[in-house]
Amino acid sequence: MSAALRDIPQPDFVDLAATVLPPGATTDPTRWANEIFSVGAAPLPVKVLMALRQALVPLLGIPRADRSAFTVTEVVGDEALMVGDDVHLDFRLGVGVDAARGLVRLTTVVRLKGPRGRLYFLPVRLLHSVIVHAMLRAAARRLSP
Repeated sequence: MSAALRDIPQPDFVDLAATVLPPGATTDPTRWANEIFSVGAAPLPVKVLMALRQALVPLLGIPRADRSAFTVTEVVGDEALMVGDDVHLDFRLGVGVDAARGLVRLTTVVRLKGPRGRLYFLPVRLLHSVIVHAMLRAAARRLSP
């Protein structure tokens, strides 16, 4: 079970994505978390969607995302955790590396706050899985020796 569920035991949204750990790639979960959420290395469609998000969220009274939201705050066993609490939602991200099974997994846990959070999350819910898988694949390519 992901430590991302520890702080939000009854989430409004949970997503789990995984990819194959490339042979010889690092098993350091912090390194994987940093690569997955590297803004500069994100696939172009993800960069476009993030720029769109940054432009539109002030219309909902939501602050623009701060890059520090995707900073590893704790490592629990084989999983690096990221924590974000904001006016519209709280999220926890767990990036785990299971070397024995040869997998890297990303667990997303979200608690929505009020109508603003629910409205914000409507399009996010539709695109989240596609975006996360693209970011995982891109990180795997970069971390392949």
